[in-house]
Amino acid sequence: MLTPDAPSSRQAMGAALRAFTLAEGVMLIVLGVLALVFPVLASKWVTAVVAIAFLVGGLVGWISSLLRSPGLSRAITFWRLVTSTLFLVLGVWMIQQMAAGPAAAAIPMAGLALAIGVVFVVEGMVEVLVATSHRHIPGWRWGLVNGLVTLALGLLILTMKFWSLLWVVGTLVGISFLFSGIDLLRFSASFHPEQD
Repeated sequence: MLTPDAPSSRQAMGAALRAFTLAEGVMLIVLGVLALVFPVLASKWVTAVVAIAFLVGGLVGWISSLLRSPGLSRAITFWRLVTSTLFLVLGVWMIQQMAAGPAAAAIPMAGLALAIGVVFVVEGMVEVLVATSHRHIPGWRWGLVNGLVTLALGLLILTMKFWSLLWVVGTLVGISFLFSGIDLLRFSASFHPEQD
């Protein structure tokens, strides 16, 4: 049974989601501009964050696998530990490469660039599908443009030469963040109207 406060509660939730979406859009635009101004630094930071995520993910995976091992078969526990070990080794290796200087850091940065390229291709296709299936919502074209730009950036990354990836990843991430921020401000905020 709905109480008299239910509509105002929905309105408050809608307003809160809209405010969060708009704040996220502004944040992505700011981060996008910073990445465009400092592309090599942005590439290095993105790579460092991924390295730390791999390291933490590997540690958490090991702990989780060992704690859950009594309820799992030996084979499943073994493969979970293998996967967690790969994350740990990759995270440690990437951190060591980043600390060893610019030449050594280029390898994980280029590898990450290729991974980002794949993610951008998939993300772009999904965003195009979402935008075209919501043509009745104002601003859907921004979602379509965002998807097409993200898809094009992914394809561009996947076709680049090795040394170009050092500065280009930061630039491409900056462009993607910029368009995603605009998309959030113009299109995605429409999913959370201010009033019902």
